[in-house]
Amino acid sequence: MIQHLQDTTTLNNGVKMPWLGIGVFKVEEGPELVNAVKFAIKHGYRSIDTAAIYENEEGVGQAIREGIQETGISRDELFITSKVWNSDLGYESTLAAYEASLKKLGLDYLDLYLIHWPVEGKYKDAWRALETLYKEGRVKAIGVSNFQVHHLKELLKTAEIKPMINQVEYHPRLTQKEVQAFCLEHSIQLEAWSPLMQGQLLDHPVLQEIAKTHNKSIAQVIIRWDRQNGVITIPKSTKEHRIIENASIFDFELTTEEMAAIDELNQNLRVGPDPDHIDF
Repeated sequence: MIQHLQDTTTLNNGVKMPWLGIGVFKVEEGPELVNAVKFAIKHGYRSIDTAAIYENEEGVGQAIREGIQETGISRDELFITSKVWNSDLGYESTLAAYEASLKKLGLDYLDLYLIHWPVEGKYKDAWRALETLYKEGRVKAIGVSNFQVHHLKELLKTAEIKPMINQVEYHPRLTQKEVQAFCLEHSIQLEAWSPLMQGQLLDHPVLQEIAKTHNKSIAQVIIRWDRQNGVITIPKSTKEHRIIENASIFDFELTTEEMAAIDELNQNLRVGPDPDHIDF
């Protein structure tokens, strides 16, 4: 059983990535963002996930610099992810977007760079750009986000380098079994965004019952379920007590029956856009 917040999984290129990180989706620039990320670093989080479209890379960068300074850790102990937005998909434009993200973050490199959405006719050129960045040693790992099986199959037809990550919406109402099986078969690590379904699952009776059994919160049960399913997860929070709570999942284990009961909550229900119908 995984016992530590800084435990990692090894991606298909040998790079180690923490199982648990903090996400900053919809957290605006400002003290709240900086303090949340800095607190997470101080509490032992080592993985931070942002994206160009979140418009908060500068604040995340500030928090990283201050967090490093205040904790005495080094940059290479952190695992920083960002993503290229749809309007920048294309070979040259993706290379430029990477540089822009680095500049905003104030970093020399990213640990992981992802294509945010599978925009038809654009993501293959963007992937070539990611491959270039990777071959040049500018980024430690590359991957995709919100790719369905057919997108992955299409990408793999021409890709020289296989994605290391596929970050998708993943929670008990959207268990993505088909995507997970495909990723497992091709050594692509699955990563969950919106693991708590933006709070919509926090009063579910089945989850309440399981949480009560373990004297844990529903959030902790879901994050534990992610972990036992072999899925990296990046719950978002700006509140210190939640950041601590989300990381306190290493002192209990869900039974096979409990895991199955959570799986059965699946309704293929999304809180985010459907990757097959994106118009942005």
